[in-house]
Amino acid sequence: MKKNNILLMVMAMAWLHIGMAGGKCLADSMQVRVRAGYSIGATTPIGIPAEIRSIESLRLTPNFLAGADVHLPLGNRWGVLTGLHIENKGLDGEVTTKGYHMRVLMDESELEGYFTGHVRQKVTQWMLSVPLQASYRPSSRLSLHGGPYVSLLVSSDFSGYAFSGYLRVDDPTGDMVQMGSKDGEWATYDFSDDLRRCQLGLAAGADWLLSRHMGTSVDLSWGLTAIHHSRFKTIGHRLYPIYGTISIFYQL
Repeated sequence: MKKNNILLMVMAMAWLHIGMAGGKCLADSMQVRVRAGYSIGATTPIGIPAEIRSIESLRLTPNFLAGADVHLPLGNRWGVLTGLHIENKGLDGEVTTKGYHMRVLMDESELEGYFTGHVRQKVTQWMLSVPLQASYRPSSRLSLHGGPYVSLLVSSDFSGYAFSGYLRVDDPTGDMVQMGSKDGEWATYDFSDDLRRCQLGLAAGADWLLSRHMGTSVDLSWGLTAIHHSRFKTIGHRLYPIYGTISIFYQL
């Protein structure tokens, strides 16, 4: 966490330094783009673990992005891109599991063990994100960009329920607890307090200027830090946010 905070401060200082360094000349040459978009993706392990036997469903969630970017030219083609975005990286999905390590709440009792059955998971991560990327303009209409980003979580939820199956308490051969398919028969979980407040990742994309002011863009972001703290061991695999975003922008 301390390393993440230090990197956040360094990126913020670099952003302010670049913005102040060139004075009026830099302000005249920089480009500002206000954008809004929608993201599709998942908060997922890298490679599907053996305990997840199948993905039953993935539902669209309000993964909106809004913000502004500043392009600072460093020559005819190269430059630096930074900005500030507010975005949601959410997920609403259902999987079938076998021997999936879980900690759940059922009938006001906490149970931990290995679950076989269906798991419904809902993830909401509203965050403020700051990119610090290199940009390249092969033409007057097209610009490419890529580099790191840092996100600060401002609102989050990681919860769900386990149903239509059974939990082996403590170990794979422990006592069996049945869980039904109706409200009141299933077990719930909530690991929202275990989410990282500061997350790091890489992003790359392309902006295409359709007219003098309007344009569209596509971006891909890949989280480098798992969404849970390293001390979180309840789920046996690490989850990373991987999302693609389609946006429209207005160039001021």
